[in-house]
This record gives sequence, C-alpha cells and structure tokens, in this order.
Amino acid sequence: MTPSILIVALVLLSFIAYQLGKARSLAVVGGARGIRNLHSLPGHYGLLTALWCGLPALLLVAVWVAVQDQVLIALVSAQLPASVQSLGNDQFVLFLNDLRNVVAGNIPPSQVSPETAAAAAEYLRLQGVARLALAALAFSIGIIAMLVVRGRIRADLRARNSVERVLEGMLFLCSLVAVLTTIGIILSVVFEATRFFGIVPAQEFLFGTKWSPQMAIRADQVGSSGAFGAVPLFAGTLLISAIAMLVAVPIGLFSAIYLAEYAPSKVRSVVKPLLEVLAGVPTVVYGFFAVTTVGPLLRTAGESMGLTVAGESALAAGLVMGIMIIPFVSSLADDMITAVPQSLRDGAYALGATRSETIKQVVLRAALPGIVGGVLLAISRAIGETMIVVMAAGLAANLTANPLEAVTTVTVQIVTLLVGDQEFDSPKTLAAFALGLVLFIVTLVLNVIALYVVRKYREQYE
Repeated sequence: MTPSILIVALVLLSFIAYQLGKARSLAVVGGARGIRNLHSLPGHYGLLTALWCGLPALLLVAVWVAVQDQVLIALVSAQLPASVQSLGNDQFVLFLNDLRNVVAGNIPPSQVSPETAAAAAEYLRLQGVARLALAALAFSIGIIAMLVVRGRIRADLRARNSVERVLEGMLFLCSLVAVLTTIGIILSVVFEATRFFGIVPAQEFLFGTKWSPQMAIRADQVGSSGAFGAVPLFAGTLLISAIAMLVAVPIGLFSAIYLAEYAPSKVRSVVKPLLEVLAGVPTVVYGFFAVTTVGPLLRTAGESMGLTVAGESALAAGLVMGIMIIPFVSSLADDMITAVPQSLRDGAYALGATRSETIKQVVLRAALPGIVGGVLLAISRAIGETMIVVMAAGLAANLTANPLEAVTTVTVQIVTLLVGDQEFDSPKTLAAFALGLVLFIVTLVLNVIALYVVRKYREQYE
C-alpha cells in the first residue's frame, strides 16, 4: 500500500471514527432528547474521536515518508558486497544515484551493473515489507485510539475544549513552519553571501560600476578575474521600477477614485472585476507582450522622431510592468477610499463642499496612509519582478539613466547566474546570493516603512 493510498484510507477511518464518536455522545444521554445534558455538541465528540484516530497515524506516515529513503539505503548498503562497499566516496554516490534511478523506473535494470540491479531489487523488497508494516501499525494506532476515546465519552467530557486545543496546536505548528521556513531562507542567503564577500570585498560589490561576473576557466584567459560592481544593476532596477510606478500609481489611483466615488454600482460591478483580471495574467504573458508589441512599437515611434530606441529597453519593460501593477495599486487604494466613513463625506457636503472638493480635502486625506502604504508595497512588487525584465529589458549591465537603452536588474542577474549546472564555490555563482541579500534588505525596508506609515498616520473613525 503506497503512502498516498494509506493516507486516503486513514482519512476514511477518521470519518468512521467521527460518526462513532457522535453516535456514542448521543447514546450516553439517551438520544437527541438528552442533548442538553452534554457539555459540548455531538459533533465535538465526533471530531475529538476523529482527531485522535487520524492525527497520530498520519504523523507516523509523515515521519516514515521523510526518513524511508535514508533507512532503506542504510539497510541495502549493509548487504552490499565488499567490492561495492570499498568504492571511493564519489563512486559510491554514483552507485546510489543509479540505484535510486532504477527504483524510480528511470533506468531499466538491464542498463546497470548486476550489483546495482540486485541492490535495487533488495530495496524494492524492503520497501514493500516496510509499507505493509507501516499500514498495519498505522491502522492499529488509529483503531486503538478510536476505541479508547469512544469508550471515554460521557456527558461531562469537555470535548469542545479538547478539540479547540488540538486545533490551536495545529495552527501554531503551521505558523511555526512558516516562520522557520523564512528563517531558513534568510540564513541560507546570508551564509552564501558571506562566502561571496570573503572573496569579493563588499565595497567593490556595493560601489563598483563594472559588472562582468563571467569567470574564465584558465587564468590566462581574458577577464579571468571578473568584475562584480553591482551599481549598474541597482541603477537598472531603480530605473525600471520608477517607470513602472509612474504608470501604475496615477492610473491605479485615479481608477480607484472613479470606481469608489463616481462610478454607478452597475459600472463598478463590471469594471472592477475586469481591472483585477490583469492581476491574474501570468508575468510571462506580460513579458511576451512587451517583446512582441511594446518594444517594436517604441522602436518605430522613436525612429519616426529621430531617436534611437534599443530593441530591449528599460522603457518597454517599465511600461508593461506598470500595467501589471495597476490592479495592485487600484485595489489597495479602492479599499482605503471605501473604508472612509460616509459621515465625513456628509459633513463636507453640509459645509458646502463639492464632490471633487470632498474627495481632495477629506476622502484622500483620510485614506492617505493606506494609499501610501499600498504604493510602497507596489514598489516592492516592481523591484522583485523578474520575467518581464528578462524578456523586455535585456541582460546588458549598462550604467545609464536613459530609459531608451537596454539595462538589467538585480532579479535578472540572479536568474542568469543560477541557470544551468553551477558550482557553489565560485564568485560567479555566489554573487547571486549577495544580490538576493541586497534585494531582500531593500524590500524588507520598504515593507517596514509601509507598515510604519499605515500605523502611525492611521486615524480611527467612530
């Protein structure tokens, strides 16, 4: 029985436990008429029984799935002939890779050595035995727990409290997983970035104006030392983000004002969902649109005016990125504007203000902290965008403020440096982690500023 089938079977067993626990709670009080004598609802007793039936067994399955490969490899390795066990570390790793490929069905046994085929057969045999044992143990735990909890059900059992404690613990574990994942990502990036700064000085990386991370294979080749000045990347990122925000902020804010204050309800119910459809379009589609439509259009328009526009320019990438961020700005601004109490508008109208004056002097001022916070979050979204810039802005690390020229960004270089097979002991590959660390710090600072602005200047209206 595979783990997936076993999990489905345990879920069905938990459902049976739920029904048995619920029926038992009614039986101890003489049926539905005595339900008032129960401390909790019958569903709570059923849920308590189901949780104790399913959770320990599912936890056992999860632990086995996490460690089964290491355990089975260790058991198989102990039975390997001496000729295989005496292999060097690298050759033994290759042997284990072939073994795993045969077990997974990627390589037929006839294409590997007899020792590998025999080890794979032993692995599959042990895996079958382990699965049968796991299924028997999991069902035994589930059934025993179900019978024990069902037998303890009585009228004064605080089933609801127990269920809430279990659910609270599950929510805490989910939150802990999210926090630990974030900490793990940060530590991995910091560790690799520290290795990079041990090779390349931090001042050269942060203030250098030449970016050429291509490392030569031989020392006598041109550019063998590489250049890791990231200023052109930072400049390109800021240029494209600035263009995107010049497009997204006015259009998004004005559309939010129209939808919240001027548009009839029928128009709003149609236009708002259509506007938010833009947020669901994959970024690769935006990149394709920038390459095939916006880029050639800007180049043609520039030639008609005597300007030289690169085929991949910061302007094309920024315009399309701004279009992509419009729903983000519009949705946040619309939420902030609609959250302003109607009493403030009525007071302004009572003082003789027009609708436009009310919006400018009252509504926007009241919603300004939320709007500013939304704009800062949109800037973080623009800085972290990758696919549009990869397809529309190019890979050239040019230090320029001309939006008609090709530039590159931090995210593009991270993708470029980590594409393909890489060795994580060279400055070229480690530079991606240094760039990621800088990008993380910048977006973190922007998010902190956004939260600070919202919390500091938010006003509470009764």
